[in-house]
Amino acid sequence: MPSIDLDKVLDKAWADKRLPEILAAPVAALKGVSGRDGELLQEAFGVKTVADLADLQYVRWAQALAALEAAK
Repeated sequence: MPSIDLDKVLDKAWADKRLPEILAAPVAALKGVSGRDGELLQEAFGVKTVADLADLQYVRWAQALAALEAAK
């Protein structure tokens, strides 16, 4: 089962939350993403939550391209 160190990827206020809460959180819950960044993501792509960001087609395309490169 995959795992992740939540302290490394989430702001402190979110690190102790359950996964459903994290996925429903604003993207600013991610470490390094500001409230303004979240506003810009919402304006540009309609992204409001961490789950929205994960489901964004452009993110998925970029991940697929990176995986292809890594598999060389």
